[in-house]
Amino acid sequence: MIKQKITKTIQGGFFLLGLFMLCMGSSFAQKIPSPKEHFGFGMGDDYHISNYTATEAYFKKVAEASDKAKLVSIGKTEEGRDQWMLIVTSPANHANLDKFKDISVKLARAEGITEADARKLSEEGKAIVWIDGGLHSTETVGIHQLTETIYQVLTKEDSETKRILDNVVILFVHANPDGHEKIGNWYMRESEPEKRSLSNLPVLYQKYIGHDNNRDFYIQNMKESINLGHQLFIEWIPQVMYNHHQRGPAGSVLAGPPYRDPFNYVFDPMMVTGIDAVGAAMYNRLNAENKPGFTRMNGSSFSTWYNGGLRTTTHYHNMIGILTEIIGGPNPEEVPLVPDRLLPNSNTPFPVTPQKAWHFQQSIDYSVSMNFAVLDYASRNSDHLLYNIYSMGKGSIERGSKDYWTPFPRKIDAIKTAYEKVKDKYPTPSNPFSARGGAIPSIFYDSLYQAKAERDPRGFIISADQKDPATTVKFINALVKTGIRIEKATSQFTVEGKTYPKGSYVVKTDQAFRPHVIDMFEPQDYPNDFQYPGGPPIRPYDAAGWTLAYQMGIQFDRVLDGFSGPFETLAYGKLEALPSVIVPTSKTGFYLSSKQNDSFTVVNELLKSGVKVSRINSEVEGLPAGSFYIPQNGLKVLTSKATEYGVKVFPAKAVPSNTTPIKPSRIALFDTYGGSMPSGWVRWMLEQYNFEFQVIFAKEIDSGNLNKKYDAILFISGGIPAVGRGGESGGWGSPPDEKTTPEAYKHMLGSITADKSIPQIKSFLENGGKVIAVGSASALAYHLKLPVKNALVEVVRDGAERPLPGEKYYVPGSVLVTRVDTSLPANWGLENHVDVLFNNSPVFKLKPEAKLDGFQVLGWFDSNKPLKSGWAWGQSYLEDGITSFSAPVGKGTLYVYGPEITYRAQSHGTFKMLFNNLYQ
Repeated sequence: MIKQKITKTIQGGFFLLGLFMLCMGSSFAQKIPSPKEHFGFGMGDDYHISNYTATEAYFKKVAEASDKAKLVSIGKTEEGRDQWMLIVTSPANHANLDKFKDISVKLARAEGITEADARKLSEEGKAIVWIDGGLHSTETVGIHQLTETIYQVLTKEDSETKRILDNVVILFVHANPDGHEKIGNWYMRESEPEKRSLSNLPVLYQKYIGHDNNRDFYIQNMKESINLGHQLFIEWIPQVMYNHHQRGPAGSVLAGPPYRDPFNYVFDPMMVTGIDAVGAAMYNRLNAENKPGFTRMNGSSFSTWYNGGLRTTTHYHNMIGILTEIIGGPNPEEVPLVPDRLLPNSNTPFPVTPQKAWHFQQSIDYSVSMNFAVLDYASRNSDHLLYNIYSMGKGSIERGSKDYWTPFPRKIDAIKTAYEKVKDKYPTPSNPFSARGGAIPSIFYDSLYQAKAERDPRGFIISADQKDPATTVKFINALVKTGIRIEKATSQFTVEGKTYPKGSYVVKTDQAFRPHVIDMFEPQDYPNDFQYPGGPPIRPYDAAGWTLAYQMGIQFDRVLDGFSGPFETLAYGKLEALPSVIVPTSKTGFYLSSKQNDSFTVVNELLKSGVKVSRINSEVEGLPAGSFYIPQNGLKVLTSKATEYGVKVFPAKAVPSNTTPIKPSRIALFDTYGGSMPSGWVRWMLEQYNFEFQVIFAKEIDSGNLNKKYDAILFISGGIPAVGRGGESGGWGSPPDEKTTPEAYKHMLGSITADKSIPQIKSFLENGGKVIAVGSASALAYHLKLPVKNALVEVVRDGAERPLPGEKYYVPGSVLVTRVDTSLPANWGLENHVDVLFNNSPVFKLKPEAKLDGFQVLGWFDSNKPLKSGWAWGQSYLEDGITSFSAPVGKGTLYVYGPEITYRAQSHGTFKMLFNNLYQ
């Protein structure tokens, strides 16, 4: 009896002990390490930053330790690392994550949902909020605030945090793993903390494009952009996204929402006011926490005009996209005295005072506060955010289903101009307040603003009989990656009297993301924006115009009335396959049209395989000059590669006689220490189109004997200093001291100089080399003292010439139309008129002796109104100006292109201007 009691007592004791240990084990398992415990320093400690390897390990620890976190790889980066997204919400919400994702997507797309359905789903769903960090890796606040915020959200037990976890699904996203690893290792390589510096990273922090990784989101060339875009526009479609950047304007701590005008006119007004609402929550919280220095609106240069940034592309998808640009970094810095910023105003209601030492931790604290402000707002307004994105989507569908007129500046200007011509015929308005307010008779609204021809398109049709089918599919896939609904014809159909073949693509505007559709097909109409009437222009934050369909050379029809046909709707997010190819039979060989960009891709593979390829010098069998002829013995490689790249193959009826054999050039692409973004884009392009090349730096150029190694050297929008700048670099900053540079990067040091480098480039040309100079690199023509001059000048009183001032002429990044001479080999495959990306680009005039010297004009402006998309103040000055030319230099040739013919690897319509020059 006693023994039984003792046994039971012991058994009960072991049970309780086991239960205690189980609980303790569970408790230990739930222990989330602080950043300081994991990294050995806090997120915000001076002179310390993390790298990706340690951060990835921390994310994995956090996800394993917390039932509030789920770690998801959203894809691989360009260098092969996992790109992580940490999904944070309450355990109960995690159990229903798919449901909340589905609600978010359904409401954003607003398809087939009634008002009652939307209200119900908004009540059932959870707000989805995206917070990222680290896109620009040298802006080190970004990734460190992300890590600190994750820790605080997962460990804080206050009522606000609990409400956030209950009502919000947070997507914490690492925006640039590769750059994080590079800059983290570079900074921390110094053992002595005070010697650490973010400066002089030897390479771009994104493999190809560095800082331009925030200019890639409407086309998504880079793997990281594809990963991020898929989550934003296909998988989750969050209502709010917050993109952290640096840095704030001098004399402030940060710039944030709302932003300065102009915003893009295609936006739903609720998106704009939604930014206002979230912005108010952010700066009110900072003010309440006595954190001054938030500037907004005209207090900074940031606007919501541009499409293509991680944040800005979300605006075209009805998301409340938030950007902040904050000061600070691991090295303490000063908040300088800027007198005009000390006075409170509507831009900066709570100014910051000058400070001798601003610490990293202060920037992290500000950023974490703003994250919580956004999350708190979302938690209190979850149903409103969900319903509002539905309402915006529904509004877009309605606008795309009826006659609608987007208010563009050109329409307002047309009304004013028309009224000024006939205003004497109209009496003064009887209401004096109307007269003082600038009111004019409404007939001008009816006849001009709402003219039938001025309606927005109901849709766009891209016929299947494109001259470059593979590039057309690349354009379609850019739309697919940004969540656009696309239809495809299952049989021949007719719209407005025109018949289109089976396989044609249809993109209608009656869809939730209508703003993005309009933006990709229609011209941007940037307003005339000056500091004051008659004063200098206010520079847009980025490009003023970029219409992707124009840049890529896509032929399409705008349809102004509703239409239908035998169309199937493609699945959202599913990329279209390249065109299927059937290689015809022929005993005499084959042709690849020079109209197809990927003809070059296939030809490069043929040449590597030893197949002899030639180009026809004039039109043959309906194929344009410059088309490639491949003999019958190249059939095997041709079949494989044409099928892989979707390139149409034409049979040759006979072996052509008027041809030029080609072989690969030994190509050198100029780059510099720290990396050039324009060069990096071209590096990526050359890889995609299978051109073999070497990267070359100033030291190698200065060493001479270039003809022994290379046939062509490419200078892309930089590298060549302006005349008179002596030994300055070509625009990418001063290189570091060679003594402190790691051995692996010393060959990259130096810059192009007039006294040492230019003579070697000239010698290379004179001995038969070929140089292609694009954009600002066209200054090489002046260094070589060629008979060319700047076309954009005016003559002042003393008879001297000076560049046109901004008050008279200014063309920021915009799409312009140029005329090209298609009879010249450098222009083979192009149309007579080509859309080019022009960014205050060089424009030339040839001196009289140029023609005698054998110069050839490749492209020029043949109109006084060449603007197609964007802003071109004083564009009439461009008429007859030369945009591109070739010049013989000794036995070689210099090719000069003023416009950005390889612009961010988007301008497929002008890629041939480069590719045509890359063969011998």
